[in-house]
Amino acid sequence: MTDFLVIVALAAGGAALVGLPAALAVRALRRRSVALSLFAVAALAVAAMAAGTVAVAQAMFLSGHDLGVVMAVVAVSGTVSLAAALLFGRRIAAGSRELARAARTVGSEGGFLAPTEPPTAELAALSRALEETSARLAQARERERALDASRRELIAGISHDLRTPLAGLRAMAEALEDGVAEDTARYHARMRTEVDRLAAMVDDLFELSRIQAGALALSFSRVSVYDLVDDALAGAGPLARASGVRLVDGGVVPLPVRVDAQQMTRVLGNLLVNAIRATPADGTVAVSARQEAGRVVLSVEDGCGGIPPEDLPRVFDTGWRGGSARTPRSDGAGGAGLGLAIVRGIVEAHQGRATVHNAGAGCRFEIALPAAPAAGRAQGEPATG
Repeated sequence: MTDFLVIVALAAGGAALVGLPAALAVRALRRRSVALSLFAVAALAVAAMAAGTVAVAQAMFLSGHDLGVVMAVVAVSGTVSLAAALLFGRRIAAGSRELARAARTVGSEGGFLAPTEPPTAELAALSRALEETSARLAQARERERALDASRRELIAGISHDLRTPLAGLRAMAEALEDGVAEDTARYHARMRTEVDRLAAMVDDLFELSRIQAGALALSFSRVSVYDLVDDALAGAGPLARASGVRLVDGGVVPLPVRVDAQQMTRVLGNLLVNAIRATPADGTVAVSARQEAGRVVLSVEDGCGGIPPEDLPRVFDTGWRGGSARTPRSDGAGGAGLGLAIVRGIVEAHQGRATVHNAGAGCRFEIALPAAPAAGRAQGEPATG
């Protein structure tokens, strides 16, 4: 047992004598190529093993022939180990360089081009992470392009809608100023109408800016869907009668919801006004409410003739106006394409969802809201949306 401990001590001493300086060399190479680092680590292991073997062989007083055999075995084993470490290190370095070249394509138009076979599991995981990051960047870029497009459409639409009433107001003001207006009362009434249109447009812009900034304040209360629909129908009734459109009850179940009643009435009002303006005279607009999978779904169905399928995903985008079936009318009653964007913003602030799809002779707008909890339960809705 004592001889064995002596051999262990001699081997450890020889390995330490050579290994410590080699370890310092490996540390100095920590920021160099991975191939060089792997080769240095393998060289450290080989040198430590060779030093320990020589120390033990000397202590055992081996003959010159036996010592030569031992050293030959050590040299061959060390050479094979160093060659294997060098080859493996070069393979990892090549894979790293290939992944680095591929990483430069992240965020490009073509997307991330992943290496075919990363040499290690870590590099493969990094490649997958870069691929996911590239996909998210591509999606963000598409969203940014869509927002830019909708912003340009909004600016163009607002400019047009502002120019028309402002030109009319200027013409009427000049006519009154020059004394050429025969019916001043009619001019004053028309000016008041145009000012109301401009004020409504400014209110919509302000409301949309608050929604997009996340500053929309909501005051939640428990109300019946029947009351919300009744208030919205009362507000849209005059426009429906003037347009020759019938408002019908498509089946409104008096379900309870916990919402901001004022904002939700505005949502239904916007949907009804949009439906009435898109429906031809003698057409109908139906309002309904039902419960579905823990949600209350309110629907407004019109007779607009339908929306092209390629336009359906953009209906709630800011500034969207649609095709000929839903183009603003010549009297300027079509608005600036903000009503449906406001609808989506308010509904999403209530943790709901707004959707649209073609149905029958027109299309059906639906808003799905979380059903109100049972009366008496604690409520924890946030105060802002």
